[in-house]
Amino acid sequence: MSALLDSLAGNSSGDGSRKATLDAIVRDGLPGPRSEAWKYTPLRALERRTFAPVDAAVATFDPALLADIPAPRLVFVNGVHDPAHSDLGALPSGVTLAPGSAGGSMPEDGTDARGRGDDVFANLNAALATTGAVVRVEAGAQVETPLHLVFIGASSDADRAWHLRHVVEVGEGASVALAEHHLAAGAHRHLDTATLSLRLGARSRLRHARIHDAADGATTFLRTDAALAEDAEYRRLDLELGAALSRHELNVRLLGDRARVVANGVLLATGKRHLDTRLSIEHVARDTACDLTWRGIGAGRGRAVFHGGITIHEGADGSDANLSNKNLLLSEGAEIDTQPVLVIHADEVKAAHGATVGQLDPTAMFYLRSRGLPEADARRLLTTAFVREPLGVLASDTLRAALEARLDAALASLAGDA
Repeated sequence: MSALLDSLAGNSSGDGSRKATLDAIVRDGLPGPRSEAWKYTPLRALERRTFAPVDAAVATFDPALLADIPAPRLVFVNGVHDPAHSDLGALPSGVTLAPGSAGGSMPEDGTDARGRGDDVFANLNAALATTGAVVRVEAGAQVETPLHLVFIGASSDADRAWHLRHVVEVGEGASVALAEHHLAAGAHRHLDTATLSLRLGARSRLRHARIHDAADGATTFLRTDAALAEDAEYRRLDLELGAALSRHELNVRLLGDRARVVANGVLLATGKRHLDTRLSIEHVARDTACDLTWRGIGAGRGRAVFHGGITIHEGADGSDANLSNKNLLLSEGAEIDTQPVLVIHADEVKAAHGATVGQLDPTAMFYLRSRGLPEADARRLLTTAFVREPLGVLASDTLRAALEARLDAALASLAGDA
């Protein structure tokens, strides 16, 4: 048994089903390089670490961290709900935004939070999570004000581990915007896992932004499972800006005819950061569509791993699938591994996918330098332009300006990693 699993197993106090899941994890251990899903993300250093459970009391942090995150917002600090800094006063009618109950009584959403046999952290989450955020939007509700979920990792006297499970349900014909903020309050080396089960009803609309800007020493394993009914539209943007080791799995099933997902993202692997992103889009119904635009940057000794998987099932005729993953290497020590995968079992479909890894265009650099721009400014201008395209998924949404500012701040720090 690894030290990691040993320490996490000691934190469990769940029911028989949870204990059985945890026992299986301890028996099988962490996946190694022979696992196709994990061969680019070694876990050997992590398995030697230990983590203490979180304190029941809410950890303290500087409230200025929330200055740019308006209400309504639900705040968790080191995995513990923080009612003092949550603000539900502006919650629109037709919307429920609340923490889930502790003690294993999370709301049932009809999905299985467990993953494959080698998806150990999703299985750990299923065994150990007892709370999380619950978001429900009633059928027909048109919610203009974005809802904010804030997850803060705060400094502590020990390396802590916590596990959250979130549920989001959008009723038929409803429309809503949701923002996830994963932020750091001070230096730490905590571990957190989270799963988000998302269900979109017929003709519903969801705009979803996830900003992951965790501490440089943090380790996070996140998974999003989305199911879309007929004519539902899911528009999403992911900004991966922080953490020492971060892995996110986005699984979307287009179950209803004409369901559509537009999922874009930016991966910023700087310093010694390791970012791992895996997409699994399944076209199950007819005339469904996915449009995926992802941009990655590797600098310093950072490493970005991207797997973009699209499966068009038998009978999903009329599907339209597009994936673009372009990446920039800004230093010799950086690494980017990209794997686009397209599997088609239906006729009469349109599908395209592609991935590139390269460097800044020397011709463009020469043009900017010849106009008097210093080298650092020229590199920053070209890099910023390269990663701005995915932000278009939010169109004129009120979230876009805030996300652009956060991305620009992260890009400003690249000068020392180039």
